[in-house]
Amino acid sequence: SKIYFYFSLTGCVTCLDHDEHYILTFPNGYGRQVNALMGIFILNALSILTVPWIELGGECSISCSKTGYNASIVFHTKPFYGGKKHRITAEIFSPNDKKPFCSIEGEWNGVMYAKYSTGENAVFIDTKKMPTIKKKVRKLEDQDDFESRCLWKDVTYNLKIRDIDAATAAKH
Repeated sequence: SKIYFYFSLTGCVTCLDHDEHYILTFPNGYGRQVNALMGIFILNALSILTVPWIELGGECSISCSKTGYNASIVFHTKPFYGGKKHRITAEIFSPNDKKPFCSIEGEWNGVMYAKYSTGENAVFIDTKKMPTIKKKVRKLEDQDDFESRCLWKDVTYNLKIRDIDAATAAKH
């Protein structure tokens, strides 16, 4: 695998109905491409065997200061040999507890299964069955300098035109 570009973010989501604010850290994103070894020739599998993909990897968290609930999440990168892409594990904690009341595993872009401390097992979420909801974002000119779209506009533009070096430089 080869890393072309990676990013890391932190954000806040507000649940207006409950006046709760959740601080989130996000996993790293890696541009991946598989290379294959055949005899003495190294073939670039990008054009022969596979399509490049974005892979999420690393630890992140979700916490709510109002309720005290928090979650630790791990996005597992695909091992070089074998294994699956898009794996995720998580643990959800009640306020002041060191032991999780729920453990989750599965694929972040597929089905995730929950195992509760009561012994109950259930489908936590099936992302393939969820409807796609178009996000609503204010126009760039209506955003403050440090709002996400405004802050990342140069990175986004350079990624769209496939200029990875300029996108990386724009992050700094």
